[in-house]
Amino acid sequence: MPKIKKVATLSVLFVTLMFSLNASAQTKKKKTHSVRDSLRAAILARDSVMRSLKRSDTSVNNLLQKVEYYTSEFNQIKANLSKKLDTAEISAALPSYEKRITLIKSLIDNDKSSTLRYLYTIRDVLTRSDDQLDIWQEQLADINTKLTQNQNDLDAISRDSVLKILPADSSLATTYLIQKIAIDSKYHRLDTINKKVTVKIGLLQNRVSAVYISILDMKDQIDSKIRDFSERAVSQEYNNIWAMEADEGSDFGAATKATSDMNIKLFSFFIGRDVIIHLSGLVLLLAFFAWIRASRRKISRDNESSGDILSQANYVVKHPFVSSIIITFTLVPNFYNHPPVVVLETFLGILMVAILYLIKKVCPANMFRYMAAIFVVTFLYSLSNLYIQVTNIDRVTILLLALAASVISFSFLQKVNLDKDLYLPYSSLILKAFIFFQAVSFLCNVFGRVSLAKIIGVTSAYHLWLALAMYYIVHILMEALFLQLEAGKNSNNLTSFIDYKLLKNKFKSVLSVLVTILWLVMLTQNLSVEDTVFDFLGDFLTKNRSIGGTNTQFTFQSVIIFVTVIWLSSIASKIISYLYDVSARHANDLDVAKKKNRTSTLLIRIGVIALGFFLAVAASGVPIDKITIIISAFGIGIGFGLQNIVNNLVSGLILAFEKPIQVGDIIEVDSRSGTIMDIGIRASKIATSDGAEVIVPNGDLISHHVINWTLSNNNRRVDLIVGVAYGSNIQQVKEILFSLLQGHDDIMTEPAPSVLVHNLNESSVDFRILFWAADINTWVGLKSRVLADIYEVFAREGIEIPFRQQDVKIVWPDNLPPIKIEAPITRETKTEDRQDTTNPTNPPDQDQ
Repeated sequence: MPKIKKVATLSVLFVTLMFSLNASAQTKKKKTHSVRDSLRAAILARDSVMRSLKRSDTSVNNLLQKVEYYTSEFNQIKANLSKKLDTAEISAALPSYEKRITLIKSLIDNDKSSTLRYLYTIRDVLTRSDDQLDIWQEQLADINTKLTQNQNDLDAISRDSVLKILPADSSLATTYLIQKIAIDSKYHRLDTINKKVTVKIGLLQNRVSAVYISILDMKDQIDSKIRDFSERAVSQEYNNIWAMEADEGSDFGAATKATSDMNIKLFSFFIGRDVIIHLSGLVLLLAFFAWIRASRRKISRDNESSGDILSQANYVVKHPFVSSIIITFTLVPNFYNHPPVVVLETFLGILMVAILYLIKKVCPANMFRYMAAIFVVTFLYSLSNLYIQVTNIDRVTILLLALAASVISFSFLQKVNLDKDLYLPYSSLILKAFIFFQAVSFLCNVFGRVSLAKIIGVTSAYHLWLALAMYYIVHILMEALFLQLEAGKNSNNLTSFIDYKLLKNKFKSVLSVLVTILWLVMLTQNLSVEDTVFDFLGDFLTKNRSIGGTNTQFTFQSVIIFVTVIWLSSIASKIISYLYDVSARHANDLDVAKKKNRTSTLLIRIGVIALGFFLAVAASGVPIDKITIIISAFGIGIGFGLQNIVNNLVSGLILAFEKPIQVGDIIEVDSRSGTIMDIGIRASKIATSDGAEVIVPNGDLISHHVINWTLSNNNRRVDLIVGVAYGSNIQQVKEILFSLLQGHDDIMTEPAPSVLVHNLNESSVDFRILFWAADINTWVGLKSRVLADIYEVFAREGIEIPFRQQDVKIVWPDNLPPIKIEAPITRETKTEDRQDTTNPTNPPDQDQ
């Protein structure tokens, strides 16, 4: 009797779910009116009019039209039955799902797992099956809707009273009867087929619904087990280690067999699914390896100093395949959704072997010995983590492993503290954390919290290796990028102009942040709390909140999206500006004038940031009316205190469009002179000749007087004043200066240099020399060379260059005694050529 009740209850649930699914599918599906429906409505309308008028002369035509119309309708129904009703794939795949559900149910009923990973894995299998069943139910609901529509059309044909009218004309009646018999034959045949298919689809829907209900029940059961496990893990599951009884845990042999069976089944199920992800992991491994090999081969072929370049990439050059394995087997496990423990540990085992090999090649010997010992500990941890039942042997093994890991790590920590520079960065901190968690695992095991002890011990061991993997990933990727840039140095592409040192500082910091986030995500996975953490974060971020008592609502998710998109747009603007600047410098090698096109990067940055702002608004879901409020508040802010900022912003736009100054121009503004290095949105950067960088607001460049030496060209006129003594031959001096200027190749011939008599001073005749330098950046050196040449030529030609002379008169008062001054006579001083003032016997005369 209870079995009958269960079957009846289950049947009611099946029928209810089937009808609800059909109803929901039909509700969601919009009714579409085809041309055929429009024609049918028109025919029925015309029939109604003709019957109301009782015109017998149109009845024959009406019958013929009906026959023709329903013949077309039958053909359409037949076409509907022949296409888009194929359920062979569902019928073939559904038995495997039914078998899988039976297997999973037995695993759940017999599960005594000591790790949450198995529970999450089983739930993931159920979720994937649930998703596929949802797709099948939608397909079957669509088919059922078509069949229902076919049946309604057939029923409408059978109920049509017009077809029962026989024409009075015997010849027309015969023709009509022949067509009527054909219509009846098609009707009965299609009606039979449609009903059979409807029954078949209904049975298939029942089977799918049955599997779906079983999955829902098992997911509830799994969730209950996960909650029980979480409560049990923090409580004392077993006696203290000194009070452990022989029958406290499961039998070791039976636990081993059950563990082996379950892991084989899970591994087989994993191999059979996600084939695309399997292939993507293989492609990643081969692609990274090929990338490194190609860069290394190109450097060796095209660079004479290839040995010096390759020596800077220690990991990827000497160990390319091991580096590829570390990259692949660190990232690929994150491609899967809750993979089984046996799969994760297989990936981790391969990763540990690769890291251990790399440590042996590049690290001190004592570090390799330590990591080899930790490798053994982690391997035994992995075997213990596979067990689905707790045994006394397993408990003692976990206890000894935690103790051994703590002792070995403490001994190695003392060696690290003696010479920290010899080991990897943060080795001391990581070892201290590892020792702490292993000690916590040991204590939890001692006091009966075996599940918690295993989770802590296994997770800390795994993440010690993952921390090493993340460290090597950053360096391997940076070295691979270095090889790529060096390989492109001799080519004519964009990468040959990228500064690796500048890129390294920024890219390495970004990589470090990304691998840290990845390490934390993997930590939540190994602790089996990723669903809880992400569900909490999802609820926290998507919960609607209001500001004070207003109706303005927001979510932290929208705020984060808005800020993130703005931040990414700023980064994108900088990257695009940098690449545009690099390409402009590349073009500068061919044409100097193209360098000034770099000023357009300001427009690009403004455009990218503006686009990013609107994308951020759209992505965060901020209403347009809220944006108008923000813009209004911004306008009020401009009126009160942001005039200068807005002035500089608008001035930046004017500079970008009008281009009175451009990047690379040499300007003077407010007694400051230098080269424009960058024109920003708010301010511009000027590099002065003494090495300073002056930040000038864009408003000053618009409102103040600006001298631009290179607006049209890079020419610069040099103006020199040279004086000669009176009595010199003026024509001879002019000829000498002309010939001297014509002897310099870096002096422009157009405009031609000129020499003019400039002024007659008190002691000299001044000549003004005017000439043009082709490049303003070289005019100072050119001026220096011309002056030096003038001095040498005048000395050789005997032309005197006058200089200022000054007579010094000393007035000595009569009432003061003379002062004897003794000064040493140096070797270079001649007594006869100097005035004897060392031993004055009398005060100097005023005429002296």
